Amino acid sequence: MLIAAVPNRDRALWATARYAGLRRGELRALRDESIDLAAGVIRVERGWDEKEGEIAVKSVAANRRVPIAGVLRDLLVEHRMSHGRSGDELAFGRTPSDPFNPKTLQERADDAWAAVGLKRLTLHECRHTFASLMIAAGVNAKALSTYMGHANISITLDRYGHLMPGSEEEAAELLDTYLMAQRQRVEEAARSAGGELTGEPSQSLA
Repeated sequence: MLIAAVPNRDRALWATARYAGLRRGELRALRDESIDLAAGVIRVERGWDEKEGEIAVKSVAANRRVPIAGVLRDLLVEHRMSHGRSGDELAFGRTPSDPFNPKTLQERADDAWAAVGLKRLTLHECRHTFASLMIAAGVNAKALSTYMGHANISITLDRYGHLMPGSEEEAAELLDTYLMAQRQRVEEAARSAGGELTGEPSQSLA
């Protein structure tokens, strides 16, 4: 609902922040050619500094590939068709070569959200939302660390570890679910082969 409320020209940008977790500078420097819809990934290769302009990302880890979720892909396709950007042109720039103004972007969104009674969100908060959504969806910490562009997994665990399953009850439930799924696969394989289970645990579950 937050994304749908902002002006149409800004929806793909806010969606990329929320569903791909790019930093503000990475969003400003993102080129159209780095959005690979065919492969389903965004290649994060550059950032934007207020004084220096376009810069290389600050670490090896920050140079990364982020998966494009279906909900984001639709908005990126629409954005590309409406803006006609291509190649090394800035995907979300005010012009093909000038980045968007974060202050102006935020003001437009704030006005739109206030008009419909929604709480404001910043680009940086969208990055945290992305991490929370990935954890809720079951993405493992190592993969999340890669998608976030963190220098090491410790940063990811320090910042988002409290959101990850970790209690004894949750761990037991996850294990039970896994073992049940495994047993069901063994039973289905046995039925397909015309065999019968003896009731003894299979070797794969021992």
